[in-house]
Amino acid sequence: MITLNWKPDKQNKTPVYRQIVKYIADRIAEGDWVIGSRLPSQRAMAEAFGVNRSTIVTAMEELISYGIVESDFGGGTRVKSNTWSLLMSQPPDWNKYIQSGPFRSNLPTIQTINRLEFEPGYIRIGTGELSPELYPRTLVTKLFRRMPEKVPHLGYLGPLGLPELGCALSRWLKIHKDIDVRPSNIMVASGSLQALQLISVCMLRRGSTVYTEAPSYLKSLQVFQSAGMNLHGIPMDDEGIKYWNMKNASIDSLLYTIPTHHNPTGIVMSESRRREVLSFCQSRRLPVLEDDAYGQLWFEEKPPKSLKAYDATGNVIYLGTISKTMAPGLRIGWVVGPEAVVQRLGDVKMQTDYGASSVSQWIMTELIESGDYDIYVENLRNELKERRDNALAVLEKNFSHMAVWNKPSGGFYIWLRFHKKLPMDKIFTKALEKGVLLNPGNVYDYTENNALRISYAYASPSEMEKALTVLASIVDKYF
Repeated sequence: MITLNWKPDKQNKTPVYRQIVKYIADRIAEGDWVIGSRLPSQRAMAEAFGVNRSTIVTAMEELISYGIVESDFGGGTRVKSNTWSLLMSQPPDWNKYIQSGPFRSNLPTIQTINRLEFEPGYIRIGTGELSPELYPRTLVTKLFRRMPEKVPHLGYLGPLGLPELGCALSRWLKIHKDIDVRPSNIMVASGSLQALQLISVCMLRRGSTVYTEAPSYLKSLQVFQSAGMNLHGIPMDDEGIKYWNMKNASIDSLLYTIPTHHNPTGIVMSESRRREVLSFCQSRRLPVLEDDAYGQLWFEEKPPKSLKAYDATGNVIYLGTISKTMAPGLRIGWVVGPEAVVQRLGDVKMQTDYGASSVSQWIMTELIESGDYDIYVENLRNELKERRDNALAVLEKNFSHMAVWNKPSGGFYIWLRFHKKLPMDKIFTKALEKGVLLNPGNVYDYTENNALRISYAYASPSEMEKALTVLASIVDKYF
């Protein structure tokens, strides 16, 4: 995807259109914009460069005359070749290399979201991340002050991670999750997303099926698809996944589930459904991959035990992380499973990054053993509950005539579903023009769903109110 992050110098004696010609030609010559790439529209370039559209037309005409770009009459402008300088050797056909790699590209909407989340000027009401306002600066400062006397060295760590962290997690899981496992059953990963990547490359054959809820966070990624596997969505009801729809699951299959504060719907799987799901999977020797990223973030009532807590036969691989409770930048997650599984994952991890951050692992160890983590999470729950209540009030005020939504009992997300079919791509674009960044529901689902994932974890309450009011004015035109 071509992005424009440059502006011409209007104080320069060189005409602006020629500065634009040189900028575009240089990007092509350096291989940043590969042959066959589509340039943004003339209007988009004019806005990005801060010039009149006529200036862009002049620049394009000159580039076309050089044979560098070509117009396909209605389809926009594409990079044709690199003839900027006869003295410059032709670059490789990077487009060929890019397209031949096994890892699939993200959906265009996801690519746009990933790019704009790091640009100023947008209110992010779908972001699955804690607000910087909630970052525990005082606690982290205290932790860093303790580190010099706690950390003996920062060398490489073994395949399962820092032994002290493994022991701390073993105790913490027993107390807070009723999961009784030894440290040898735990592997520390650089976040739970890395754990998914490791599982995708070393535990399933190409052509295998990964079952998920429909919708599911996993559908927005390309991790398992890039490894040659197929995702298959299973519908949900208010109690969770309708597991009986997996009756044809083969031995080469796997179930990926988020039973607690599901992403994106916020549903909490009932205790009875959890037992039924586990019994169903055990009877068919179907492994379960349980993602518990939001399990600690409950508000009014503690959720049922995790699937892993009921697992007496080693059927469940359990994923945990602090990315949703503490800070994603620490890059710490963990995998709990049979020793053979975590040893295999650890071996592959050593071949990819040779271990998660030593600093982060020591920090996490201190967080758990000091008790500071539990105190912090309790306070965080209260903050998130207030943000949830604010978002629900704003939704009631602006969307009651055109949508329905859940009242989440924890986690980050409200699943907003419109009463009628809407042009979600247009709404996404119009919201961007107004400075609001959305997460459309169709990126998480297997079919169109006319939904949005609303996250109250990132935008401040005042930003949330402003953004939802803007969104309502956009959507209301279609009702």
